[in-house]
Amino acid sequence: MTIKKNDPRTLQGWVMYDWANSVFSLTIATAVFPIYYQETTPKLVEVAGNWIRNTALYEYGVSAAFILIAFISPLLSGIADYRGNKKNYMRFFVWMGALSCMAMYFFTGPNVWLGIGTLILATMGFAGSLVYYNSYLPDIATSDRFDTLSARGFAMGYAGSTLLLIVNLLLIQQPAWFGLEAGTTLPSRIAFLSVGIWWIAFSSFTFKRLPSVRNTATLPVKQLLTKGYQELRKAYGKARKETMLKRFLLAFFVYNMGVQTIMYLATLFGKDTLKLETAYLIVTVLIIQLIAIPGAWLFSTISRKYSNVHALGLAVLIWIGICFAAYFLPEKENVPFFLLGAAVGIVMGGVQSTSRATYAKLLPSQEDTASYFSLYEFAEKTGIALGTLCYGIIDHITHDMRNSVIVLIVFFLAGFGLLLRVNDQRLKAAS
Repeated sequence: MTIKKNDPRTLQGWVMYDWANSVFSLTIATAVFPIYYQETTPKLVEVAGNWIRNTALYEYGVSAAFILIAFISPLLSGIADYRGNKKNYMRFFVWMGALSCMAMYFFTGPNVWLGIGTLILATMGFAGSLVYYNSYLPDIATSDRFDTLSARGFAMGYAGSTLLLIVNLLLIQQPAWFGLEAGTTLPSRIAFLSVGIWWIAFSSFTFKRLPSVRNTATLPVKQLLTKGYQELRKAYGKARKETMLKRFLLAFFVYNMGVQTIMYLATLFGKDTLKLETAYLIVTVLIIQLIAIPGAWLFSTISRKYSNVHALGLAVLIWIGICFAAYFLPEKENVPFFLLGAAVGIVMGGVQSTSRATYAKLLPSQEDTASYFSLYEFAEKTGIALGTLCYGIIDHITHDMRNSVIVLIVFFLAGFGLLLRVNDQRLKAAS
């Protein structure tokens, strides 16, 4: 079955998944859950006879989730590509992530391992679904649409997640308006529940619109289980021969370690290190999301007018400045943190959407996009795992997250240097 490209109905369905899943990355990964976790759990948690900071345990949990999904997703993407049912695997991860968010309702603080366990499963669901979601991009659109469509998806995601966060912020700050008692954990736990419901409800729109292609051929179970890793190895072998693709993937791996670590751990930094109030942190994150919407379109425009490399290079330089400023931020000072957050908002969506579009442009013509995109996802997920792991180790050893920021600066500097080796002309030809 041939998939019709640039079909408006299909493209709208694809974009809608950003609206559906981004509530996880905002409410769970960034704004509410990290702060709730830091406030309700003991400062020191016993792990295998050793006591570690609750923040370090959280960082290790995020790292574990991405390590697991990085090594599981090639297995599943290979099976999905062979059978032509990657939509079903995407649906599996959506339900896994959404139900885990709902289970966070029962996390009250002292049961810290429930919180870490549901965080790991929800993060795996979120990351796993993106393997299949991103792989649809070359299937449903031509390369001249990649930049705009990718930015449109991220913009939709920021808009949807912001809308739900506003409701949850009111719920947490003004529980009496909703008939709830103040000073309890219930409003935050209801917010976690709402994320799972939202995720499932709106992703159903996506599943109705995305195409399904079935493969009736069969393989022995052993070959089926190893096919994903074989395809990943094959994709890696092809990438090594594609000089620009190889260079970009390495640059992406390095600078994305810094980007994603900041996105997952910024509110913990604000709460634990800068001693900022919960309400102010959530409002700042909300404003960041609003700024990120025009930010995604801004970098899409820069990509079209100049090149993807120029757009990404500018974004990485801004990230370096953000890290330097974060290291010197004073405690309990709201305005500097807000200004830094505004800068994050400008580049947050831009670097993500442009990276996804750049990779899609550099892909050689082939059909097994899920397997090929699993290489991209493998680089992204292992990068996040290493970034959060390094951050957590330094936090654990020094008991100060400021020292962890230095590692992020190194990631961005190295990523910028590697990005300069990517040829602009190849990307302009793809457009």
